[in-house]
Amino acid sequence: MKSQAPIRQRSDQHASAVSGVASSESTSLDPLFHVLRVVPFSFLRAPRIRLKVPTSISLPSPMTVFSLILLTYFAVVSGIVYDVIVEPPGIGSVQDPITHAVKPVVFLPGRVNGQYIIEGLSSGFMFVLGGLGIIFMDLALDRSRAHSVRVSLASFGIAAVVISYVMSMLFIRIKIPGYLW
Repeated sequence: MKSQAPIRQRSDQHASAVSGVASSESTSLDPLFHVLRVVPFSFLRAPRIRLKVPTSISLPSPMTVFSLILLTYFAVVSGIVYDVIVEPPGIGSVQDPITHAVKPVVFLPGRVNGQYIIEGLSSGFMFVLGGLGIIFMDLALDRSRAHSVRVSLASFGIAAVVISYVMSMLFIRIKIPGYLW
């Protein structure tokens, strides 16, 4: 009997500790939080639904998921949403003041919040190239690969990150003349 008392005491302490955590989560100083948490469930009831996963649909491979995420990242950082809404030209043009010849311009200089389509795509490609470089450098750390493969992965990864950084800084200096000088 004596051996059961400490066990019961410990379980009582554990129960009070758990209820203390639960009570601290349920009580809040914000009355709006309480209203939003209690009032809807006083007259609404969650339905009891049994969903079955279709057996004909299989999960995509990890490489497919990675490719879709990388493509989405490229689209977002390239400014595809901006290009669809604003519909800027693909490339701009500037007239040379001396020869009066029209020259193509890829970057919209002086406007940080505006871009040509090719400018966004090239900047997005540089961001993706830098991200892929970091992934290749991570793959180079795998000790199960051959030494030559690891050196190749690390070399490509470092080169990709350096090229991405240098080109992105060049793009910024073209876009904003005199930036970081």
